[in-house]
Amino acid sequence: MDTLGLLLDGLQSALTLDNLAFAGIGVLLGTFVGVLPGIGPAMALALLLPVTYGLDPTQSLIMFAGIYYGGMYGGSTTSILLNTPGESASVMTAIEGNKMAKGGRAAQALATAAIGSFIAGTIGTLLVAFFTPSIADQAVKIGAPSYFAIMLLSLVLVTSVLGSSKIRGFVGLFMGLTIGLVGLDLSTGQARLTLGTLELADGIGIVVVAVGVFALGEALWTAAHLRRKPLDVVPVGRPFMGRDDWSRSWRPWLRGTALGFPFGAVPAGGAETPTFLSYIAERRLAKPGAGFGEGAIEGVAGPEAANNASAAGMFVPLLALGLPVTATASILLAAMQSYGIVPGPTLMADQPDLVWTLLASLLIGNTLLLLINLPLAPLWARLLTIPRPQLYAGILFFASLGAYSVNQDPFDLGLLLAFGLIGFAIRRFGIPVLPLILGVILGPLMEVKMREALDLSGGDISGLFSEGLSIFVYGLIVLAIVVPVALTRLRTPQDVVEEEEEVSR
Repeated sequence: MDTLGLLLDGLQSALTLDNLAFAGIGVLLGTFVGVLPGIGPAMALALLLPVTYGLDPTQSLIMFAGIYYGGMYGGSTTSILLNTPGESASVMTAIEGNKMAKGGRAAQALATAAIGSFIAGTIGTLLVAFFTPSIADQAVKIGAPSYFAIMLLSLVLVTSVLGSSKIRGFVGLFMGLTIGLVGLDLSTGQARLTLGTLELADGIGIVVVAVGVFALGEALWTAAHLRRKPLDVVPVGRPFMGRDDWSRSWRPWLRGTALGFPFGAVPAGGAETPTFLSYIAERRLAKPGAGFGEGAIEGVAGPEAANNASAAGMFVPLLALGLPVTATASILLAAMQSYGIVPGPTLMADQPDLVWTLLASLLIGNTLLLLINLPLAPLWARLLTIPRPQLYAGILFFASLGAYSVNQDPFDLGLLLAFGLIGFAIRRFGIPVLPLILGVILGPLMEVKMREALDLSGGDISGLFSEGLSIFVYGLIVLAIVVPVALTRLRTPQDVVEEEEEVSR
């Protein structure tokens, strides 16, 4: 059956009253959590992961699709109204969006963000549906050496290329890989880094790590900088766009989608680069008097579309290769694994109904996001006036409840506190979260693939280079490390000054 027919079958499976209810609840919960200051979609998913326990896999993933898009929309709301991005990918939205809000155009900024997200998410999901099966067919032919090389490339790109500091990126990666080593060695059964604690023999669950680093770490960081007064929120009004707003937004929506999807589909992670490129492109293409730096609607439409297209694109490596390339994808992978679903080359052949229902639910969740949340924008804005002490007390309660509900073991609460302190520390020293989370997820998988490759070669290191694809990927890794260093050395001081001036503008 062709791709379109499979997608229609997935829509038929997802379009039931029960599934639509779960998608709607997911959108509302995701937006409710995502709209809170400092909380991005990854943290929203981590907090709400336990809510899906007890559901069957299909309903769980449908609800997660709603939470995912709701959290994305919530991040744009805080960026526009508070100049407080929930994640680094929303930084570019805040530049023009908050100035629009202060100029009395918060409604238009929220509307172009929501509609742009809908268009980009829909196009991105359709591209995922058409590209993922062919990539999965080819991925079945990939052996352990090439898989190890691809995962290594993903980690190198995330830490050395996308981060502002390579040293901090590798520190975060080292921390994540170390956490991933905790537990029993799969080959020898020997305990590793368990400190003689029986509860650590099975390793540390990604849910505890994610909730601790994201939710508890953010709460502790906010408490350390607490100001006991409500947030200053700009009135929203009814989100609507005039004819001029539409004419200035539709091209940035399409350009942002074209920029964002490839960056999400490549196993490198991060929507920061396409959102930055989209903002720069719109600024370059803008007509004189567009108002960049004073609240240009193009500066909101383009980056938001790029952000959501990248978010949709990340399902390509997640479903076809089993590679989570963002922190949000890592939480989604943990959710799938909790139901015994293993994303990878054979997933679409082993569980096609589940995959196509998931893709269809992304389209449904994206549509419900627009229909439900656009009229409710003023209501979500009122949540931002909650004083910080009460706000983060609630977050701590749900974080603790979520961590405890996984295994119903008080020991997990101690782990949650430990990872909360780690989350506070990495914020204090500017260590990126994504390499840490990817290290926890990919570390054990890389170990398995490396041992498979070495077993096939009798322990000879040449087993890691036994496939042509693995050699090609190792060449890309060398280029990824060498090229940025070479370009940095070739830049003149004047180039650096001009680049900094461009970013500051």
